[in-house]
Amino acid sequence: MEFNVAQLMKERTGTARTYSLHADIENLDKEIVALDELSGEVRLMRTVEGVLVTGALGTTIGLVCDRCLTPFTQSLEIELEDEFKPSIDIASGASLPTTPDDEANLIDDHHVLDLSEVVRQRILLGQPLHALCNEDCHGLCPSCGQNLNDGACECIEPEGDPRWATLRELLK
Repeated sequence: MEFNVAQLMKERTGTARTYSLHADIENLDKEIVALDELSGEVRLMRTVEGVLVTGALGTTIGLVCDRCLTPFTQSLEIELEDEFKPSIDIASGASLPTTPDDEANLIDDHHVLDLSEVVRQRILLGQPLHALCNEDCHGLCPSCGQNLNDGACECIEPEGDPRWATLRELLK
């Protein structure tokens, strides 16, 4: 996911290049279980301050259901729209001032633009907050741990918290 943008940085503002991206993201982050390579198209366009990267990428990730703890797969689409700023002036070779906020979006000393951190962040943000294998997932029995999607368990319904007994009587 690295692109040498030295030539693009010498071009006039508005010049663009489009690339097809197919990258292995297996070791991108320990929280991401990538089951397929990341693929799609990215467009790099010269701006006044640097390079604007736009694109649509997709992959398949592995998740674990929050209710029943069953592993499942989900396709994930991410959109990129980030501006990368150079750390070195292309003409003079002098260092340019940068801020800590720019750290993930810097073009390095060798004019290489690395999308790894931006893609990692987008994938983590694109994952669902509550991963469910399906909307009708019944989860696990709180008493015995039986996966209720596979069928009912043999547990006796618990009476519940005795502190609520008086209120339960009112419902009858």
